[in-house]
Amino acid sequence: MKYDVIIIGAGPGGIFSAYELVQRCPGKKIAVFEAGHALNKRRCPIDGDKIKSCIGCKSCSIMSGFGGAGAFSDGKYNITNDFGGTLYEYIGKKPALELMRYVDEINMRFGGEGTKLYSTAGSRFKTLCIQNNLHLLDASVRHLGTDINYVVLENLYNYLKDQVDFYFDTPVHSISAIENGYEIRCAEASYTCSECVVSVGRSGSKWMEEVCREMNIPTKSNRVDIGVRVELPAAVFAHLTDELYESKIVYRTEKYGDKVRTFCMNPRGSVVNENTNGIITVNGHSYEDPARQTENTNFALLVAKHFSEPFKDSNGYGESIARLSNMLGGGVIVQKFGDLIRGRRSTPNRIQDAFLTPTLNATPGDLSLVLPKRILDGIIEMIYALDKVAPGTANDDTLLYGVEVKFYNMEVEVSDKLESRYKGLYIIGDGSGITHSLSHASASGVHVARCIAQDLV
Repeated sequence: MKYDVIIIGAGPGGIFSAYELVQRCPGKKIAVFEAGHALNKRRCPIDGDKIKSCIGCKSCSIMSGFGGAGAFSDGKYNITNDFGGTLYEYIGKKPALELMRYVDEINMRFGGEGTKLYSTAGSRFKTLCIQNNLHLLDASVRHLGTDINYVVLENLYNYLKDQVDFYFDTPVHSISAIENGYEIRCAEASYTCSECVVSVGRSGSKWMEEVCREMNIPTKSNRVDIGVRVELPAAVFAHLTDELYESKIVYRTEKYGDKVRTFCMNPRGSVVNENTNGIITVNGHSYEDPARQTENTNFALLVAKHFSEPFKDSNGYGESIARLSNMLGGGVIVQKFGDLIRGRRSTPNRIQDAFLTPTLNATPGDLSLVLPKRILDGIIEMIYALDKVAPGTANDDTLLYGVEVKFYNMEVEVSDKLESRYKGLYIIGDGSGITHSLSHASASGVHVARCIAQDLV
């Protein structure tokens, strides 16, 4: 079957590419291929009762399917160029922000109305952070919540399904250039198109590397972020989260000069498992509905590692650390901060005796046997630094879950249109190594759709 445009991946980049193409190119044949399930079939079997940990589903419903890895996230859209990707380096800072605001408007029309837009502009916490050698990054943050985020995705799918052909549970095996377009090969059939958009996200990183190698598309090594997810009583960070919701705070360690940052803050949220290429890591969710909120707040503390020649496999380095955690703990390890400082492993009894109830069933253990010393030293320094602006962060009962790893794709060489060396083959979203967030990935999808529309109309 021949299409005008084929989109590979139904994450934020793919969804917003499809949406914008439908707006600008009515009547054109568009298809979206997704390795995971349709949104209504995405169900993680972990119920906390009969199934308490990851069982390694063939297709991870948390990471793959309509909505991508962000479908069951807490639905934070950060409207900023300060973090979340380097899209602005390709299309300009002002256009990048305009696209992110446009995405926000669409989310509001499709079920997100009434959710709050937070901003760090003029916040008194910026001064407080600076006074304590911490740096609060500027951003406007739209928080949909995991529940409203699902509603928005459901509405977008219902709008698109009659105008776009969706192929779920249909992994694309390969792409090849043919005369006047591209051939997309799946297990059961092949399809052709004039224009192709690749938006496979982080979970498609290995596949993306293989495609770039086969098609001789230049790439360069990116970074990997390694750290832990911190869980503590919501009251500790309430003075920040009530005003800012998401506070991106960066600290430069005294010992090594490394940067440690907070990431993905979830006020009154829950800690969850993630399965990336068979490796169990940790993440966090939060909900807009008060009935689904908890008494805890969680956030990641991450250290970014960039590698120089001759080493090129930054993701492989992160995977090896995550696999070590899985080996020792059978999945995610949890440790009390007080136990870590005292050089002892946490035990089930020590976790139960804490004045904090974990929201994830993880294996008590010792993170010092997993994380490299330099990274762990940086995390400990950061916790003490945060304790100055949020007293209670460094309490003995603060929980650390490990490991949290943010994998970044090899950065693919593309033009200002996000077009590869092959005309009509676009690579967007987190799969390109250029974006690292819902807002940037979605904006990249809109940008490419507009570029394609100029060729199709």
